[in-house]
Amino acid sequence: MISVILTDIEGTTTDIAFVHDVLFPLSRRAMPAYVAEHWDSEDVRQAREATRQSSPEALTAQLVAWIDADRKESTLKAIQGKIWRTAFESGQVKSHVYPDVPPAFERWKANGTRIAIFSSGSVEAQELLFRHSDHGDLTPFLSAYFDTTTGPKRESRSYTAIADALGVPRTAVAFLSDVVAELDAARAAGMSTWQLLRPGIADDPASPHPKVGTFDALGF
Repeated sequence: MISVILTDIEGTTTDIAFVHDVLFPLSRRAMPAYVAEHWDSEDVRQAREATRQSSPEALTAQLVAWIDADRKESTLKAIQGKIWRTAFESGQVKSHVYPDVPPAFERWKANGTRIAIFSSGSVEAQELLFRHSDHGDLTPFLSAYFDTTTGPKRESRSYTAIADALGVPRTAVAFLSDVVAELDAARAAGMSTWQLLRPGIADDPASPHPKVGTFDALGF
């Protein structure tokens, strides 16, 4: 019996275009000023250690290169979260969620099912996205957030760690994502899996996971 829904964000609850065409360019533009102004902060210090860059200019260049390559680096994601916080809280941007997501969240919570997030974006960025969505504040529906500090999204050990943190058997968790490799890892850990085929997501006929176009089609 499923007691926890664990869902990805990009391509699952939220259009990939919002992340790549709005959030990534925003952090790219703001990165030079952020690094220079927060050089001695903990998140920038960790980025300096991870990249072994010793000047603001060199560190900025490395972080921007990671953005352009869509690297899932925890130090980058932490800084992006701080940059996005300013944009969200000032009202500069509202995040996109698909229209079937809020009613599904409401339905699942009403049924006593917990909802958790697992995304490569930092926990801070995840909370901001769901708090400042174009469908209002969705954070009251969410009970936990996990990012790549828990582990890579394509490794089964990450899903085992998430189930342990939630205090439930892995078989009690349903993982929703558009990425087959992530679903493979979750299934290897013992979770149930469903693949989201949102608009623009290519169907892989070899995918062994049940496929749906919206959360409404999940049947729970």
